[in-house]
Amino acid sequence: MNILVTGAAGFIGNAVAIALLQRGDTVIGIDNMNDYYSVELKNARLKRICLNQDFQDFRIFKIDVCDKSKLIEVFDDNKIDAVVHLAAQAGVRYSLENPQAYIDSNIVGTLNIFECCRNFGVKNIVYASSSSVYGDNAKIPFSTDDRTDNPVSLYAATKKSCELMAHTYSHLFDLNMAGLRYFTVYGPWGRPDMAPILFAKNILEGKPIKVFNNGNMKRDFTYIDDIVNGTIAVLDWGGRGIFNIGRGEPVDLMRFIEILECELGKPAIKEFLPMQPGDVPVTWADTIALEKATGYCPKISLEEGIKHFARWYLNYYI
Repeated sequence: MNILVTGAAGFIGNAVAIALLQRGDTVIGIDNMNDYYSVELKNARLKRICLNQDFQDFRIFKIDVCDKSKLIEVFDDNKIDAVVHLAAQAGVRYSLENPQAYIDSNIVGTLNIFECCRNFGVKNIVYASSSSVYGDNAKIPFSTDDRTDNPVSLYAATKKSCELMAHTYSHLFDLNMAGLRYFTVYGPWGRPDMAPILFAKNILEGKPIKVFNNGNMKRDFTYIDDIVNGTIAVLDWGGRGIFNIGRGEPVDLMRFIEILECELGKPAIKEFLPMQPGDVPVTWADTIALEKATGYCPKISLEEGIKHFARWYLNYYI
């Protein structure tokens, strides 16, 4: 198939693009290469594709999904069979500083993608949502049957808005739209604004790491390979709905730090801080619906995943 992947220089988008190319699909990538975090890292991800002789069926367009006219040109010039829409302004905490970026990229950009799919007859769309839509939901594990009407960050509110738009477009225009609520994705080539790289950097430099809520946090850490396999499985399934995609196993943040310390061979200096605005103490994915629809079964343990991450970090940054 010819598959459009938005956010193709991003953490998840790049990994999905590589997996699709490895199985023989043609990938049309879109990324605006913004400087929210290191453009050098984004370029390095793209080089993994562009310098690989086996990946000839890849084209990258460095445009913004907010630029509707440029987006229309991409759809018009490329026969697109399906879309994996992962482009977004990421980060819960940054949404407190720059809310407009989230409205533009996550809502306007997503609307543009949906409009292009409608107008160019692309029926199968997988799009990224987030576990953050559950807000301060006290019921665990988080189920897609739970109400998600109380987001505690603007980032979460924009992701919930995308889900509502997708439901409407699916209903009105007979599009197969599947939303994925990603849970704490980590691994090699990850985002430098996320805890694993922030922790690794400070541990190795002998600087304190910030441990919020005094360490009383649990996260459903999910390794990137499992995320990619689940995303592509939903794409191949070709149906409609919203799914949680996580490991389904919440882990104490202090346990994550302990394993990372072991893999890096150096103890962390911990600075314990209160909960940050927009954050939640626990995330835990109920993945039963995804398992039933696609056979999704995460395979990488936390210990194995952190080992892979630490080796990549030491090789890339040190």
